[in-house]
Amino acid sequence: MEPNPESRRGLPQPDADSAAHSVSVAAHVGRRIEEAGGSVSFAEYMHEVLYAPGLGYYAAGASKLGAAGDFVTAPEISPLFGYVLARQVAAVLAQLDGGDVLEPGAGSGALAVSMLNKLAELDALPDRYLILEVSAELKQRQEKRLLAEVPQLMERVCWISQLPEQFVGVVVANEVADAIPVERFLIDNENVMQARVGIGPDGFHWTYAPAPAFLESAVRDIESDIGHALANGYESEVSPGLAGWINGLTSAIDRGLLLLIDYGVTRNEYYAPDRHGGWLRCHFRHHAHSNPLVLPGIQDLTAWVDFSLVAAAARGMNIAGFVTQAHFLLNGGLEDELQNFADLSIERQIELSAQVKLLTLPAEMGENFKCIGFSRGEISTPAALLMADRTHFL
Repeated sequence: MEPNPESRRGLPQPDADSAAHSVSVAAHVGRRIEEAGGSVSFAEYMHEVLYAPGLGYYAAGASKLGAAGDFVTAPEISPLFGYVLARQVAAVLAQLDGGDVLEPGAGSGALAVSMLNKLAELDALPDRYLILEVSAELKQRQEKRLLAEVPQLMERVCWISQLPEQFVGVVVANEVADAIPVERFLIDNENVMQARVGIGPDGFHWTYAPAPAFLESAVRDIESDIGHALANGYESEVSPGLAGWINGLTSAIDRGLLLLIDYGVTRNEYYAPDRHGGWLRCHFRHHAHSNPLVLPGIQDLTAWVDFSLVAAAARGMNIAGFVTQAHFLLNGGLEDELQNFADLSIERQIELSAQVKLLTLPAEMGENFKCIGFSRGEISTPAALLMADRTHFL
């Protein structure tokens, strides 16, 4: 099936190989839709276009991150991000008398490189640096990068296929929660409708059906939490898999800290009246837009994170803090990482200044990205989470 070109207006044209791959992904999803009787839930559509073996965005070989891909993450913007994280990790590992670091979904490997380099500088290397990666293609890219940039530390790096048991150490999950498939819903005359994806001559299209019990229950819980019914015509998302993923991470930790960094807001903000379009975003060649039904398999689909849901799902752990990325970096040692700034060349000063602005300014990543920490055991709150804590808003 050839996706309708008109639905991609305003976006860059994919190259021939990418376009051909997208046609293959669309055909695969089309078969799933036919097998399901004419439509699938948006969560199933999102799962297929992102994770279908050999086809999905995260399962195929196209470049995703950095200048040649579709988006950049904080670790690719600057190693300063990883250096500050490493300072928090080092402080926790010292209190635990050792332990491991676990990074689920390590992306390009940039964060692992910067953290390992800084931990080595601080003489605070973990016993093991574990990477839990579901994408075989990304695993290969990570291994290649780490072998090239930190070959002397590879003996500590280990890729795993499932969460460890009785984990002791620090879990760092950067921009992972936003890629968990979400359900879309619509309020129609007080009824909860499930957004589904159908297929026609012009490509994929939206269709709606009465929400299954699990989705209706989730939406009613949201309305109870925010204290009012959602308005007629209100459309948004809910992530049914997020709570289970968080619970899995926290259940694996025997002693230690979980740090989750992502773009997101609290529940009251997420489902505010003026956010009636939801928080789903698509990224293709550094263009952000809101049509997830085009370019299947070659664009990234993400949804902002409901941090109130994250906090509720982390049962049995203490909330160590909830802060913006800007406060996390500024309170976590960013200034110390820049102490030799005046001695650098003008070109390097300009480069670092641009990186810091992207990471910390409110109009960039500073306010939209948040960091939430959860601890288990006798662990002091990391410095990065001590100031400007927003836990009371969760």
